[in-house]
Amino acid sequence: MSKVLIAMSGGIDSSIAAYLLQEQGYEVIGLTFVNYIEDGEDSSELQFVRDAKHVADFLGIRHVVVDIQESFRTIIDYFVQEYFRGHTPNPCVICNPTIKWNVFMEYADLFDAQFIATGHYAIKKSQAGRYFISQGVDRAKDQSYFLYRLTQEELERTLFPLGHLHKEEIRQIATELGLTNLVVKRESYDVCFIRSDDYRDFLRQYSKKEKMKIQPGDIIDVEGRVVGRHEGIGLYTIGQRRGLGIALGYPAYVVDIDPDKNRIIVGPREALARDRLVVSDYTMMKYASITEQGMHCKVKIRYRDSGVSATIKPRGATLEVVFDSPAYGVTPGQSAVFYEGDDVIGGGIIR
Repeated sequence: MSKVLIAMSGGIDSSIAAYLLQEQGYEVIGLTFVNYIEDGEDSSELQFVRDAKHVADFLGIRHVVVDIQESFRTIIDYFVQEYFRGHTPNPCVICNPTIKWNVFMEYADLFDAQFIATGHYAIKKSQAGRYFISQGVDRAKDQSYFLYRLTQEELERTLFPLGHLHKEEIRQIATELGLTNLVVKRESYDVCFIRSDDYRDFLRQYSKKEKMKIQPGDIIDVEGRVVGRHEGIGLYTIGQRRGLGIALGYPAYVVDIDPDKNRIIVGPREALARDRLVVSDYTMMKYASITEQGMHCKVKIRYRDSGVSATIKPRGATLEVVFDSPAYGVTPGQSAVFYEGDDVIGGGIIR
């Protein structure tokens, strides 16, 4: 019997993924990461840890809790520093290959598990000796965007039990099993270490704790006129419309952030249009490389983006992305992920 180590967050997706693997005949071990504890909390008392253990006990599988707070601190620091550089970070994209899968593989070896698994809505495929990610069938839940940096070694050992299922099917399975608490449980947070709906609260608390001063500054329009004041550039993102506290007679968006001069630049939606972008720190997945002639594909510039047709071409250590039609809200720090049909070709960090 093959053994698989699955990440269990205490939520419905990873819980049902563990059940499905068990039904497929695997010996399943559940692993729960503790990556961040707020002051005064005890890891054994965290609700998601208790929820994961409850499901593991229900399934009759071994459950292991791993404290990765020390290494995960690098992700939190990156998250905060990127915002105050005027960028919009995507911590999951960075955490998955640099921390989560590293720890995962280490513990899989420790427990002699041939495979690791997660509750991501994604499909693993192989072609011409290479593994790659494809979009999950539930497009509303698809998480392929976050996984483009996984290596071939990591992909070879990874299973995604939910890739061919829709969320409603997952809820139905949980209901039939009697795990109704999972069905009504709130979905996990967009950023796992932020326990609220507003990342700005976290930035304010972090800055206060680390004695970092959030510096207010000017909001200017695209003509260079001062039209208001901002609370600190880290509290704003490109494409943001709400919460600017200004009235210009037209819908105004954050179209750029100037960290050197501590300024937010606002303008009409058309000022967000870009015909190209450059990515650095890029990785390839479906193919080992791209020729100098480039490749036509679909490019997503954020998780919820539907994608824009574009041509990607290597430019030394970077890739240039030239859009067929303008893309709106290109945001430094986010990832541009390249798709051929449903398949992930690769991706990189927008600069």
